[in-house]
Amino acid sequence: MKKTVFCLLVALISAPALGDPKGKPDDRNDHLFDNSNAQVYGKKMSEWSAEWWQYILSTPQNPNPLFDTTGGYCTIVQHGPVWFLEGAIRGAGNIIRQCSIPEGKALFFPLLNLVDVNVASQPVSELRAEIAGCLDAATDLSLVVDGQPMPPKLLKRSRVRSVPFAVVLPPDGVPTDPPTPPGIYSPAVDDGYYVMLNPLPVGTHTLRFTGASPGCDYPPTQFHLEPFSVDVTYQLTVVPVSLH
Repeated sequence: MKKTVFCLLVALISAPALGDPKGKPDDRNDHLFDNSNAQVYGKKMSEWSAEWWQYILSTPQNPNPLFDTTGGYCTIVQHGPVWFLEGAIRGAGNIIRQCSIPEGKALFFPLLNLVDVNVASQPVSELRAEIAGCLDAATDLSLVVDGQPMPPKLLKRSRVRSVPFAVVLPPDGVPTDPPTPPGIYSPAVDDGYYVMLNPLPVGTHTLRFTGASPGCDYPPTQFHLEPFSVDVTYQLTVVPVSLH
């Protein structure tokens, strides 16, 4: 069966909270917001995860920030109160990025995620079933900022299943196996571990994240995905902004 599946890991952990995103902080960590049902910055986590993939998949490979190994593309097409950060494509190995972001921006990103895109005639339920096993078996999730690790039990609570969405695949976009022609595809669904963090304070921050999946199989459609793992470091500089 022809498949379009993308997988990557990315993670981040915040410093002390700033701003008012009009969501409810997770009761076990002031830096995270509850993934269950809260609207944060006007959207549920399941909507933010869909938008994250639309951002990634609609951007050509050059300058797609997912393929950037230095951080030079981290500001591409970023706007609004929430900015997205990326991990790496499967098999990319260790990556170190240097990136400057304006103050006052919340950061939304996956710890570990997969998207399954219909390119034939698959319903949402089948797409979800194909990739669920890879997230069920997620291991080695870790988040560290400036030497401080996030509790693993908190990471396990951050799973999000996106709302169904459509994607636009441009020419020279994220490669697929087998190759998928440019166009508009639907439905697409995401499954992953996501976090929304309050804005980081002005200054520099070193962020490292790791994670892995043993892969997964879904026999009814002969779906198979090999194991994947990521080790990424962000060296972030939060730049002050003056609006007066």
